[in-house]
Amino acid sequence: MHLFFYLLLLSLSLSQTLASPTELELLMQIKASLDPQNRLLTSWEPNKDPCSGAFEGVACNEQGHVANISLQGKGLSGQIPAALGGLKSLSGLFLHFNALNGAIPKEIAELSELSDLYLNVNNLSGEIPPQIGNMSNLQVLQLCYNKLAGSIPTQLGSLEKLSVLALQYNQLTGAIPASLGDLEFLSTLVLSFNGLFGPIPVKLARAPLLKTLDIRNNSLSGNVPPALKRLTTGFQYGNNPDLCGVGFSNLETCVTSDPNKPEPSKPNVALPKDIPESANPSNCSKSDCSHLTKTPRYGIIFGVIGVFIAMSVSGFLMFSWYRRHKQKIGSASDTLDSRLSTDQAKEVYRKSVSPLISLEYSNGWDPLAIDRSKSGFSQEVLESFMFNLEEVERATQCFSEVNLLGKSNFSATYKGILRDGSVVAIKCITKTSCKSDEADFLKGLKILTSLKHENLVRLRGFCCSKGRGECFLIYDFVPNGNLVQYLDVKDGSGKVLEWSARISIINGIATGIAYLHGSKGNKHALVHQNISAEKVFINRPYDPLISDSGLHKLLADDIVFSMLKASAAMGYLAPEYTTTGRFTEKSDVYAFGMIVLQILSGKRNITQLTLHAAESCRYEDFIDANLGGNFSESEADKLGRIALRCTNESPIHRPTAETVMLELSESIVAA
Repeated sequence: MHLFFYLLLLSLSLSQTLASPTELELLMQIKASLDPQNRLLTSWEPNKDPCSGAFEGVACNEQGHVANISLQGKGLSGQIPAALGGLKSLSGLFLHFNALNGAIPKEIAELSELSDLYLNVNNLSGEIPPQIGNMSNLQVLQLCYNKLAGSIPTQLGSLEKLSVLALQYNQLTGAIPASLGDLEFLSTLVLSFNGLFGPIPVKLARAPLLKTLDIRNNSLSGNVPPALKRLTTGFQYGNNPDLCGVGFSNLETCVTSDPNKPEPSKPNVALPKDIPESANPSNCSKSDCSHLTKTPRYGIIFGVIGVFIAMSVSGFLMFSWYRRHKQKIGSASDTLDSRLSTDQAKEVYRKSVSPLISLEYSNGWDPLAIDRSKSGFSQEVLESFMFNLEEVERATQCFSEVNLLGKSNFSATYKGILRDGSVVAIKCITKTSCKSDEADFLKGLKILTSLKHENLVRLRGFCCSKGRGECFLIYDFVPNGNLVQYLDVKDGSGKVLEWSARISIINGIATGIAYLHGSKGNKHALVHQNISAEKVFINRPYDPLISDSGLHKLLADDIVFSMLKASAAMGYLAPEYTTTGRFTEKSDVYAFGMIVLQILSGKRNITQLTLHAAESCRYEDFIDANLGGNFSESEADKLGRIALRCTNESPIHRPTAETVMLELSESIVAA
């Protein structure tokens, strides 16, 4: 009888195993959940091979298993399905910059090979599944910019290989789990803009590789562990009024105890249920535990039967696992060695996150399937400007949130470091935001590569990936930020521009615009269309660099139109655009005139009062008061008149950029 029961159970388990869905079937379930209206993942079809390159955003490993899903910035508005847990070989999952909603399914923890999980910038809700703590290979966990609630699971402290944990801009409450201090390779922990409370765990402050800890805008309290002083600027703690400590700027000294003394024992009081177990360990009360002794006797019988069934199933599963194990790529360390170009796996964890497994991307720029012979680029230009995706990912640490400089409705910009050590800014543009016609896109890209001037931010190269659905523009990084930070400066802040610096910046902007319009040998004259203080970056020593030149040549019309809303709101948009709907060189000149007024007045918003003061040369109402009178009245008069001519209502009465450049070089230098 027992043998018959065992064989019956074995056959049932075998039938269930054989009935497990294939990866293709799982992908179709995932598609139905992520893109319920079938508008965006149209290339995912049940009659295609996912590993043939036909499935956009899907890449496979050498064994023909799905290893990477990259669907960031696709506009997906569905939910993350439990079916994802069936893709056992998945090592990278990138679903960030979408509009996904609902909860994170606990089945995602079944992805034992996953090293990179990016679910940030969505509308995800619910709690963080504690099962994620079982994902032994996870190195990067990005869940920020969502609507996640509840506490931070203490189980995340079991992620032995975790390097980056980003949870900022959610609705998390409770305490910071002390278990996070057990993470040997944790380098970046961002918890800002949540509702966390309680103290900063001393154990966390002692995490050996921690370099960045951002806990701003929470309700944390108590003594800041002195060990965090070693992080210097990597430790950000603003807007936590109840924090105190010695040696931290803007923090008062704790009045209750010496920071070097051990923390006093906590009173035995009821704490909110949001506090993780590690923050307040306690035993269950009699009322909670008493039900354990009231189990009826027949429960024991069922328990014995359950143990027998579990042992039988375990035996079968172990046999199945052994057979599958022999067919796998290798052990965990072998897989790691194949993915990382290093001799010591631990050394890699200390330095960077893992690159992606991606066979599709190894060919560099070709995923758009463009015939190079018809692209209009010479081989020399291709070799000098072409980056492959691996280089872009390595530079940005797989697009880590730590390196995010900013984002808009069509792009995100990351700081990166290339192999030669040079620092760059990488603008990631979703393919859906680019011109749909490949010929037009290539024409625009060719124009961008031809722009070379000392007052334009230099384009280092480009990369396009069909698999990720993105194009990347790699620019030189400008460390001093843009012109906006020098406007509306409060006295004593240290960012006040001297008069000579303002003259230098105005001259440089005019020279850069004149070049764009066709001077100094520029064969591809173009209108910038979107010049503003935000687009003017400041290099040393106060040389302006105009960014996003020619970018509109790559973007779809509706994206370009949406970019103009901000320019119109700040007054940069020439008045004739509202009637003609066209841009000309004179519309760029109008924007330049507004920037000159901003630089002279030190203000972002130019009012009629400022314009009247410039017309009447009332310097006390016109020139930035932060200068304290240290400026040339003759130069201020000439610059003010140039600005007024550039912002004339009629484009006919505005000078050209080249005329402005010549007037500045003659009159200002002569003065």
